[in-house]
Amino acid sequence: ARYFFNKEGDFNNLTAAAYHKKTHLLVTGFASGIFHLHELPDFNLIHSLSISDQRIASISINCTGDWIAFGCSGLGQLLVWEWQSESYVLKQQGHFNSMVSLAYSPDGQYIVTGGEDGKVKVWNTSSSFCFVTFTEHNSGVTAVTFTSTGYVVLSASLDGTVRAFDLHRYRNFRTFTSPRPSQFSCLAVDSSGEIVAAGSQDSFEIFIWSMQSGRLLDVLAGHEGPISSLSFNPMKCALASASWDKTVKLWDMLDSWRTKETLIMNSDVLVVAFRPDGKELAVAALNGQITFWDHENAVQTGSIEGRHDLQMGRKELDKITAKQAAKGKSFTTLCYSADGQSILAGGLSKFVCIYNVKEQILMKKFEISCNYSLDAMEVCEHRSLFFFHFLTPTRLWFWYNISLSHRALEDYRYSSVSILEQSSLLLNIVISLLGRSWAATTTEGLLLYSLDSGLIFDPFELDIDVTPSNIHKTLSQKEYTMAIVMAFKLNEKKLIQEVIEAVPSSEVDVVCSSLPDLYVEKLLEFLASAFETSCHLEFYLIWAHKLLMLHGQKLKTR
Repeated sequence: ARYFFNKEGDFNNLTAAAYHKKTHLLVTGFASGIFHLHELPDFNLIHSLSISDQRIASISINCTGDWIAFGCSGLGQLLVWEWQSESYVLKQQGHFNSMVSLAYSPDGQYIVTGGEDGKVKVWNTSSSFCFVTFTEHNSGVTAVTFTSTGYVVLSASLDGTVRAFDLHRYRNFRTFTSPRPSQFSCLAVDSSGEIVAAGSQDSFEIFIWSMQSGRLLDVLAGHEGPISSLSFNPMKCALASASWDKTVKLWDMLDSWRTKETLIMNSDVLVVAFRPDGKELAVAALNGQITFWDHENAVQTGSIEGRHDLQMGRKELDKITAKQAAKGKSFTTLCYSADGQSILAGGLSKFVCIYNVKEQILMKKFEISCNYSLDAMEVCEHRSLFFFHFLTPTRLWFWYNISLSHRALEDYRYSSVSILEQSSLLLNIVISLLGRSWAATTTEGLLLYSLDSGLIFDPFELDIDVTPSNIHKTLSQKEYTMAIVMAFKLNEKKLIQEVIEAVPSSEVDVVCSSLPDLYVEKLLEFLASAFETSCHLEFYLIWAHKLLMLHGQKLKTR
């Protein structure tokens, strides 16, 4: 049979389709964002709905035929629709353009992000899902932050407003504006959550408001260039402001906002950050230097030369010139660790650097992307190739679906929501107040790095006698089957690996034959994941082979 969707002359491109054989359900998606549900073979229309104003790029139906997943690549949307009850099971959408700013909540459970699309999104760090989106801004969001209570989110935008959002009622309860329209480039809130400050990039002024009343309290003038960064001292009533005029100014809140100190830099200042105890100020400038200051006495206490650590990649069409070589080799975001001993620094590069403040040395460097299909990813290139032949490797633009990926990076791991971009750049970083994790907004999405990825305690049929020491005791008595069962009950991955690798290869056959059916499946799942990382390939293959030979028929029937 042949059927046409555009019977009434309303021609609309078919962009995606999926068929569920068991229920005879055909789902079709169109360029206008509409989808149809038809029952075959009679082609009866069951349902039709518009879910987006962009083309539906991908459709998938689950095994029972109840849920339908739709992907819209244009907006980065992922929708799961239950067609029988006509309700959403899941609805997620990333930022349409790049995320440019982020902030952790005080308890580390949530992250707020602001994007060039004017949206403010709040994400749950455990599930990686966005649970509320605020769309009140009319232009790109340049800065976001939480108050100390964690219940209020503040955002600054190029539309000339600073907005406060209530996370209890999910509403914009306060809007701060300036007497003359200004484009706000940075934002800060004091430790009490009562004083809000925003810096302007066109009038070179800093505006101070009261959170309680919403009134404009003061306008601080004195900078001769755009305000690039603001930071309140967490322990004292002082505000630090950075500007492109090569100065950092310290304002005293208790002394009518007078300039307490002006620190002169050698280059345009991009970002300032106070240490958590408020006794030190870190400043990053356009020349690639991070300088540390005793702001009480206006004395520089140290500096880090970070230009070479950034290792900027060269785009395909970039010329090799001195001006191009110097371009972008600076840190645009700084963040102290919770103990104040380390500082995270990132710029328009694929690397994030962690420095020891006291020793002023690079402790660790994170590569936020290894995707060589993106532009400017190659750091070390053979210069003679360009000199003699002027050839560069062809790079492709790369499309991502919304995806959630986990990969180990030494003792940190990240989960990312990916979007389309031409090159991988870091835009902003922040550390949680607990000091166990940090997050970065990049052109590949929001990345979370954590020390606690392996601390998920998920026991199975646990009883009081199942302890690591008892497992080791059972293992020493060569009761291998019992040790494996106990290890799976405790469900600690490292312990399971230790027990399995302690079994001699000659005993594998006996252990496999005596293993209960329930643990056969669990052991096979463990082996499947172990093949990806373990160097004991032959040993694990012996386990897999014996298990399948002895229990394969039972597994098939189940």
